[in-house]
Amino acid sequence: MLEATAQALESAGIVDAFPIQEQTLPLALAGTDLIGQAKTGTGKTLGFGIPLLQRITAPADEGGGKSINAQALVIVPTRELCVQVAKDLELAGSGRNVRVLAVYGGRAYDPQVEALKAGVDVVVGTPGRLIDLAKQRHLDLSQVKVLVLDEADEMLDLGFLPDVEHLVSLTNKVRQTMLFSATMPGQIINLARRYMTQPTHIRATDPDDAGSTVLSIEQHVWRAHALDKVELVARILQADGRGLTMIFCRTKRTAQKVADDLTERGFAAGAVHGDLGQGAREQALRAFRSGKVDVLVATDVAARGIDVQDVTHVINYQCPEDEKTYVHRIGRTGRAGASGVAITFVDWDDIPRWQLINKELGLAFHDPIETYSSSEHVFTGLGIPANTTGVLPSAQQTRAGLNAETLEDLGETGRKPKVASSARSGNRDSKSRPANNSQRKPSNKPSGQAGDSTSRPAAKSASDRPKRSRNRTRGGKPAGS
Repeated sequence: MLEATAQALESAGIVDAFPIQEQTLPLALAGTDLIGQAKTGTGKTLGFGIPLLQRITAPADEGGGKSINAQALVIVPTRELCVQVAKDLELAGSGRNVRVLAVYGGRAYDPQVEALKAGVDVVVGTPGRLIDLAKQRHLDLSQVKVLVLDEADEMLDLGFLPDVEHLVSLTNKVRQTMLFSATMPGQIINLARRYMTQPTHIRATDPDDAGSTVLSIEQHVWRAHALDKVELVARILQADGRGLTMIFCRTKRTAQKVADDLTERGFAAGAVHGDLGQGAREQALRAFRSGKVDVLVATDVAARGIDVQDVTHVINYQCPEDEKTYVHRIGRTGRAGASGVAITFVDWDDIPRWQLINKELGLAFHDPIETYSSSEHVFTGLGIPANTTGVLPSAQQTRAGLNAETLEDLGETGRKPKVASSARSGNRDSKSRPANNSQRKPSNKPSGQAGDSTSRPAAKSASDRPKRSRNRTRGGKPAGS
């Protein structure tokens, strides 16, 4: 490893390697193509980040020029993961002034285009925006030395596989390719082997932790009633020693409603879901990382790769769709060797789904215990004071809240600006008719005549109308004369 990279990591408190890093670094630093598989929260990002930074030529390197085109490409499935990976790579490469650019949708094109023109070393991006920039000839991938597919199984689930294949075809054929993920379906293995040269598959686990989830995470699975969930969550959030907490929902509407309900109860909560603009999503994440809010309610958009320190609790407000989603959700806590608590609520209708997840992961919660906000095992199992209610006491409402975090103007794409109705019709009206009645040409007709619509009498009925008289003529003269 380069001395500058080691110093940058040491300054951030990163000294010891995790199992996935210990096994992948020797091979990856030698330029070998590899497939890395490990549980979420065990350091996969630096597992590919350190070798990636080792192979590129940075502006601060001896004899290194300022290359314009990217030398390394990291493809990720979600915007939030894109920001996180770019941040980690920028930290590790800070000693060499490595230029890292995060490219993802929801933001204005112009800043990303300007950064690409100025020159970048590493591009981290989501498939859609990467393809857009490549088609517009702003992004040239022909000089990529290292290609990384991060969380490839999620890209498969989201339907990004054709886009990923297209992006891979744009890169240099002589390159190092690495694929990292917590789960590895057969389709991803086939994809990797199609674009990799004799890849080595590494699956890293701790000797005393053979399960699918991290051993340091304390798990609780309860059968809860939908109308009692918010009350139950409000009590859990007052447990002794609780730090930052993430709550996961299946739908965007539920996520926003839960965040609003918790805010009304005195908690500092924010939401991250697809109905929010990118600026609002990043505002909530920044507030969560800085501690201005300590509860983040999110859909599964935040279940991949979001690495926030001091997350002590994860609550699955709604049962996950499958075992992979469950693993990634609860993996937001218990990261980097820390301990954490994961609580899952299962509705009566979701019991069959949960039992499949339980069987697949080999857990011990086949029949979740029926639980209410007043159940004794909630208070004793999580260390909640006995007199706790569903409202946070005023004395404990010490967080600044979401509004204390600035909402950044990102020049968001895909959203039409709101235009007032008068502005929309202004040009048309100015050409076709006067703006108001005072500008109309006055009428010379007296009141009550046809030109005055306000004083026109009502139409007479058929019985009131005079009968028509017909004079019969013959040869232009009256008949009978």
